[in-house]
Amino acid sequence: MTGEVDPVIPIGSGSVAPDLSPPGARRVPDVRWSPSATPAIGIDLPETLRYRLKNKLLGPPLVNEQLSGERLGRPSALGVLSPDCISSSAYGTEEMLTQLVPYVGLAAFALVVPITMAILGVLFFVTLSYLEVIQLYTKAGGSYVVARENFGPKVAQIAAVALLIDYTVTVAVQTSAGTAALTSAFPTLLHGPFGNLTVPITVAVVLLLLYGNLRGIREAGKFFAFPTYFFIASLGLVVVAGYVKKALGTLQVHSVHHAGTVPIGHPGNGLLYGASFIIILRSFANGGSSLTGLEAISNGVGSFREPTARHARQTLVVMSSVLAFLVLGVTLIAHWTHAVPYVAGSPTVVSQEVHYVLGTSPVAQVLFYVVQFATVLILYTGGNTSFNGFPFLASFVAEDAYLPKQLTRRGHRLAFSNGIIVLTVVALALILATGAQVDSLVALYAIGVFTGFAMAGAGMVKHHLDARGEHWRRSVLINGFSAVLTAFIVLIFATVKFKEGAWVVVLVGPLMYFGLIRLHRQYVDEEQQLEEGAAEAAEAPVLNRHTVIVLVDRLDMATARALQYARTLHPDELRAVHFAIDPRESAELEAEWSRLGLTRLPLDVEECEDRRLTRAALELAAETVADGQTELTFLLPRRGFAAGWQRVLHDATADHIADAVGQLAHVNATVVPYQLTGGWFSRRREWRRKTVETSAEGQAVRATRAARAADRASDREAAVKASFDRTAFGERGRGTTPIGEAQWRTRVRVAGRIKSVRVQPRAGTSNLECVLVDDSGKLLLVFQGRRRIPGIQPGARLVVEGMVGDWARRQAILNPDYELIAGPEAGVEPT
Repeated sequence: MTGEVDPVIPIGSGSVAPDLSPPGARRVPDVRWSPSATPAIGIDLPETLRYRLKNKLLGPPLVNEQLSGERLGRPSALGVLSPDCISSSAYGTEEMLTQLVPYVGLAAFALVVPITMAILGVLFFVTLSYLEVIQLYTKAGGSYVVARENFGPKVAQIAAVALLIDYTVTVAVQTSAGTAALTSAFPTLLHGPFGNLTVPITVAVVLLLLYGNLRGIREAGKFFAFPTYFFIASLGLVVVAGYVKKALGTLQVHSVHHAGTVPIGHPGNGLLYGASFIIILRSFANGGSSLTGLEAISNGVGSFREPTARHARQTLVVMSSVLAFLVLGVTLIAHWTHAVPYVAGSPTVVSQEVHYVLGTSPVAQVLFYVVQFATVLILYTGGNTSFNGFPFLASFVAEDAYLPKQLTRRGHRLAFSNGIIVLTVVALALILATGAQVDSLVALYAIGVFTGFAMAGAGMVKHHLDARGEHWRRSVLINGFSAVLTAFIVLIFATVKFKEGAWVVVLVGPLMYFGLIRLHRQYVDEEQQLEEGAAEAAEAPVLNRHTVIVLVDRLDMATARALQYARTLHPDELRAVHFAIDPRESAELEAEWSRLGLTRLPLDVEECEDRRLTRAALELAAETVADGQTELTFLLPRRGFAAGWQRVLHDATADHIADAVGQLAHVNATVVPYQLTGGWFSRRREWRRKTVETSAEGQAVRATRAARAADRASDREAAVKASFDRTAFGERGRGTTPIGEAQWRTRVRVAGRIKSVRVQPRAGTSNLECVLVDDSGKLLLVFQGRRRIPGIQPGARLVVEGMVGDWARRQAILNPDYELIAGPEAGVEPT
């Protein structure tokens, strides 16, 4: 541009932007006036069948602007994040009794109460520790973040490995326990005409959880909130009724001698009734599984609505209180009634307690099925805690380059779909390997989560010792005691449950840790190789000569397309090269080349004695650039196929050659694709299209197609409008003008989202240009004299005000006043 430029006015200072007026007034150089905004709707392109099916199954896609709308309120958060923790009350007591009854018999029902009180003491201190974690880490909480911020990323991978293992096992344990509760209500599922259906039912439930979570956070909240409250109400009613009957003296003790129960031992003498200390520790370890899922609130703190810390802390207190009430209630009723575990896991201890408390009347039978139904639902949906926590944690670890980067991508419905799928695959493998038996899985269960508890407590101790803020001594005492206590419990788990399956975690955990460290080192090495000398290489002088070589195996449309593209490059030398492997095919190609009159481009037939095409191409490339003054472009025709099975019929020679020659300096391998149609059905559709268009009814068919295209464009326009949330601007968005209604030479106040930002090179113009869009159109914003402005980035929401004019043939506002409402990170944070 030439001519005078208005002086730069401070941005965001409340000043008035310069008037972009016509000739005779103050002018912006090279101004052309546009009466309306540029439409926001793009070109009409048909969608693939795969994408249309995804829309049908998962619903319409959500855009990043809707992340804030996907946050959870306290009721929904309790329903989504607490099922794992609260549902463990359905099997925690039973798992303690399975370790005690075979050794001390009826004395187990006396020992289980103090063991439960010890577990609730651990729950109390861990809850206090995590209340401080949530208060401090309001965007991304959990032991991984605490460890990373205080001990560094390498140490934090210990917490990452522990939690990833725990989340995976949680899905298998919860769904398997749910199936056990279901078979307790309907024993025919174990011994019916179709045999034992435990594994098929559990697998089907995991797949249902997969589907629900792929639909997104809000959908999962709606689906999983009800079972949580239903279970709390139903089991809570049983507990209260048990307390009342005990107070009235009508709660009876029942016999433990039934077919199928675990072996009944005989009590001895002394404080522990003859039970060895190792038996007590094993029972404590099994009961400690009741605390799994306690960290879910901290891991998901970024999913809460504002104020996130207060809402998350309140939800954590409610969850811990409900868990303590239910675990203690189930244990006391088992102590009073002698509900005994069964070898097959069914009927469960809870199902027996329901019968003992409510009786056997018809009404009691109905209530029994209600409670069992609630238990089945909460256990099944308890696995959903992992589907919420695992993908967030995996995405956070992947952002630190310790897991594959694919885990950081949000999917169709804003969920971390790759993480959800990985979790499902591993959980299904565990279910199939163990036959969906809780006893086989519980040994793997709690080591990971208690390791996370210990890491979180230790990290908070270091934070308070470094910061020394208000009441730091009290915080060090609470978190230190929690860290030592939970670390001791990890040692108990690893020792007393080692032979029962804990050895798997003890072995796999270190292997996973070193695997993450090795993966991180690989990412660092790749980044160093890509960044080293990148700026100098981009500014390096161009070589004197450019040669283009097109590899020709036969003369067809794919080769013709590559030759056509080669001519557009205007090289100093263009060569068509054929490697002679089969003399007969080479002779036919030479004859066809001459017959078609392709004499302007000679064909070079190169010898390839050992038939190694990749080696021959590599040698040719090396010879071409040996002078140090030649830039070589290899064009490789490749046939693309519509169906996956068609690719199996052909090799990948072009890709192999591209990988080989691309390793040489100043050699660039470019694959030129030519897409073929599908199979018989695709050819038939093409034939029908050509036949109909040449017939008398062709005009009507074309009109129908045009109408359908218009409908698709209308649907996309509606989708664009739906994806733009004006309520996200709050009160500051009130009274703004839609961008599509902005008029030339009119001062407007508009609200929108930054769609794109132009990054200027260091030697280029010092203007920041960005495109602001809403559901009606788009508008160019030009900030003169500024290369970058903090907060102005794609996805940010702005309210801007200024005079509408034109800049480089686009409707624009020059140096507008602006207010930053929120950046793109305002959505759900990965935790």
